[in-house]
Amino acid sequence: MTDPSGTTSSGSSESAGPKPGSPKPGGPKPGAPKPGGVSQKAAKPSTPGVAKPHPVSSHVASVTPTVAPPSDPSKFGRVDDDGTAWVTTPDGERQIGSWQAGDAAEGLAHFGRRYDDLSTEVALLEARLTAGSGDAKKTKAAAQALLESIPTAAIIGDIDALTRRLEVVVEHSEAAAAVAKHEKELERAAHTSRKEELAAEAEQIGSESTQWKHAGDRLREILDEWKTIRGVDRKVDDALWKRYSKARENFNRRRGAHFADLDRERGAAKARKEELVEQARALSSSTDWGPTAGAFRDLLVEWKAAGRAPRDADDALWTNFKAAQDVFFAARNAAASERDAEFEANAAAKEELLSHYTHIDPAKDLEAARASLRDLQEKWDEIGKVPRDRMHDLEGKLRAIEKTVRDAADDQWRRTDPEALARAAQFRERVAQFEEQAAKAQAAGKDKDAKKALEQAQQWREWADAAEGAVGER
Repeated sequence: MTDPSGTTSSGSSESAGPKPGSPKPGGPKPGAPKPGGVSQKAAKPSTPGVAKPHPVSSHVASVTPTVAPPSDPSKFGRVDDDGTAWVTTPDGERQIGSWQAGDAAEGLAHFGRRYDDLSTEVALLEARLTAGSGDAKKTKAAAQALLESIPTAAIIGDIDALTRRLEVVVEHSEAAAAVAKHEKELERAAHTSRKEELAAEAEQIGSESTQWKHAGDRLREILDEWKTIRGVDRKVDDALWKRYSKARENFNRRRGAHFADLDRERGAAKARKEELVEQARALSSSTDWGPTAGAFRDLLVEWKAAGRAPRDADDALWTNFKAAQDVFFAARNAAASERDAEFEANAAAKEELLSHYTHIDPAKDLEAARASLRDLQEKWDEIGKVPRDRMHDLEGKLRAIEKTVRDAADDQWRRTDPEALARAAQFRERVAQFEEQAAKAQAAGKDKDAKKALEQAQQWREWADAAEGAVGER
């Protein structure tokens, strides 16, 4: 038997090709989502820095998807005993086909399932429209196609309700398309604005920034973000890209000029440091310790002022400079160690010398004490310098002996000299003689002799003062 669409149902199989609203082999059960049917597109990743437009559904009247349990086809149609299938419509009954694969109840259930499958497709369109996903125009086209297929569809169910649902989808799809267009325009405006911001930032970096590493990294980040921003008008996008590209070229040009200048400066620093290395090598063998150490300090100041040479050359030059410096200071330290050893030996010699003159006793024999003191002083000066930390102790011991002899002489002069004024005058003459000797020694560059003569002059001056004081006391 032939249905209104021109297909015939047999006792063991359905029609050769799918009818509008008919389930495909392996298709979904009534009320379940249909594999391969209407599906939402995967959401695109959001663009950094660009505000995401509101979903379309927030601007369109809601279309509530109808997910109903399997319908009762007996309320909307029948299958005669001969297999003729009928559906009830507002305009009356309409023959939709025939059923030869079983009894009438099975046929009725079959056409009811086909209605449920079509209702599920409508529910998917409703869900798509409600969620604001997909293309509203395509949703509308699919709804219209289903709406046009209903008058000839081999289904039994509430055809009037299904028609109204599809009409609602078609009606709201038009509004959704308008909103989608508006949202797309908003998105294009937001993306355009973001690219304008990125272009302006790139221009500022290109003309002003001197933090080359950070700025270069930021320009690359801008480019990476730029590639993710879509939907900008081609002409506007090209103009913005030219701005970004020009800014990047400007930055690269300034950075190149900076490093070219830096290379020149480093070349000059290298040449200057090579000169300083040669000067350091010339000074490394000097034994004029004080002035040479000062010269090395001056060279180091110049080294720091010269700036950095290229890294490899700078490291090698510093190694050579420091090696020359180390040669000099190692020699100076060795000489200082030798000198310190000599001074320690001198200190030990002076300690031993003092131990040999413990017999000086001006109270017993003043002249003998004076003679021993002069001998001690001459030998003391011949021994030489001692370590600084021993000087005060050793000199103090010598000064104590000198004071003992001087005090004894002063006491004797006060007690025994009847011609104190003459003696004082003689002492003053001796002072003058020693001062004259000191002046001659100083003129001849004999600092040691001059110092000794001045010390003796001072001693005679003290004796003269003591003699005059004794006369005054009388």
